[in-house]
Amino acid sequence: MNKIKITLVKSPIDRPERQKLTLQALGLNKTNSSKEVEATPQILGMVRKVTHLIKVEEVK
Repeated sequence: MNKIKITLVKSPIDRPERQKLTLQALGLNKTNSSKEVEATPQILGMVRKVTHLIKVEEVK
């Protein structure tokens, strides 16, 4: 399974509660925080919902 690195680049302030909860579930709490996760279908679905707030890189 591939790994991806997710970085929060925009603040979740003034965003819908669902987007804030999605970021919490991904483990992104503060701006510029990063997390490496497995690229499962569940994670990719969550990433798709908040793509305007994060930056995604593939890790090899």
